[in-house]
Amino acid sequence: MDKIRITRRELLRGALASTGWAIVNPARAASDAKSVYLAAGSGAEREDIPKEFRVVLPSKIAPLPEGVLKYPTAPGFKLRGIKGLTWVSSQYLTEIPVMAKYKMNFLMNCYTSLWNLEMHGSWGQVPHGKEVNHWQELLPEEKRRGYARVVQECRRHGIEFCFSMNPILASPRPFDYDRPQDLELLWRHYAWMQGLGVKWFNLSLDDIRQGINATAQAKVTNEILRRLRTGDSGAQMIFTPTWYAGTGDSGTETAAKLGTGDTPGVRYLKEVGEKMDSGVYFYWTGPKVCSLSITREDAEKYKRLSKHRLLIWDNYPCNDQRPTLQLGPLMGRSPDLSTVTEGYISNPLSPQNEANRIPMLTIADYTWNPKAYDPARSIGQSLAHLGQTTGQRLVLKGLVELYAGRLVAGSQSTGWNSLQERFGLILHNGSQHAAKEFIDRAESVSRSLVKEFPGQYLLARRTLDADISGIRTEYTKKYS
Repeated sequence: MDKIRITRRELLRGALASTGWAIVNPARAASDAKSVYLAAGSGAEREDIPKEFRVVLPSKIAPLPEGVLKYPTAPGFKLRGIKGLTWVSSQYLTEIPVMAKYKMNFLMNCYTSLWNLEMHGSWGQVPHGKEVNHWQELLPEEKRRGYARVVQECRRHGIEFCFSMNPILASPRPFDYDRPQDLELLWRHYAWMQGLGVKWFNLSLDDIRQGINATAQAKVTNEILRRLRTGDSGAQMIFTPTWYAGTGDSGTETAAKLGTGDTPGVRYLKEVGEKMDSGVYFYWTGPKVCSLSITREDAEKYKRLSKHRLLIWDNYPCNDQRPTLQLGPLMGRSPDLSTVTEGYISNPLSPQNEANRIPMLTIADYTWNPKAYDPARSIGQSLAHLGQTTGQRLVLKGLVELYAGRLVAGSQSTGWNSLQERFGLILHNGSQHAAKEFIDRAESVSRSLVKEFPGQYLLARRTLDADISGIRTEYTKKYS
């Protein structure tokens, strides 16, 4: 891991400096000649071990989101919410009241939640070559009842539910644009949801390796929207394009990035933008699939290229079901981003939906009032709100400091594991005492989670305990 840098300019600009920690995008820091390395934290006094991430708990619990009392009717983003990530319906139901309490108003199902994953436990465990997306079939009755209840609870809490499908990815029978009956099979799902009173819909064609046909994709999306608006003139459609990241003006083209000049990604976006109904929103993840920063200028470039209104689909704190947690506050999103995009949707942790509330509350804070957003204040207040006692807040603080996450570390990987990375650095560059001290601290957090939150944060603790077992093994190998 590269040493994390912080610039003098960013120290003066960011509110993080006042709390004793401030981590910025390393690439941005490298461009500033005045950038300096942070010294090591306690327990490992070396310059080649980055300073530890620290959270300061507030002395007083304040309203969250910031400005919710001063600006109760003027949030920054019109749509503020999350999607699931292979969550089951009971997880959506658990999070709806929390979302509503902190002024989030948009929830989209993960299209993988509709797949036949029950026999595997998670998308990440599906055997290679096993196709589990049976979009051409009606959902099992039990699953239909579960999502009907999700729609009902969203309505009861003032949250817009958005129904999402991807009929190509991981399917044994991918959607065929030239087969009329395929449109009818797909339409059945949207008609069912509209019958439940849903007004927001999404067709996702991201991450696919076949069916990348801009004109055909636009034709199908337009037809679904036409049918939806025949039944409800207020129906809204969001499209997730195959090239859903980038700005079209820099870099080498990959599935994650548009590239320079007249590349397939740029040509695709121009074509799909021209053929798509002007009323359709486009999802966009920022300049990268997992963006460290998202600016108004980036959004304007993508908007000009796609010629459509944008909603941000931010892959933070997403872990793609990898055995890690991303718990640090939202960072690197411009305060004026809401002037270009109408909504901000977060891609969450999976399966740890309870732990996801920690960064989710900072996202709720940012999306309500981006101009006043302070990551340091926000993460402290989030823990103050989620913990009912001093003991609960302290253990959540300890958990966040172990799993600060990829934005703090400057990583674009959803699998980034702050605990393992820091222990590896201590084991390689520090002392035996520092390594043992780190293990003891992690074990203390695990024990305190059991004591302070009996029956809660079970999935997060499972992740922590697995990491503790792993770093203990590494410690024993070196110091046996």
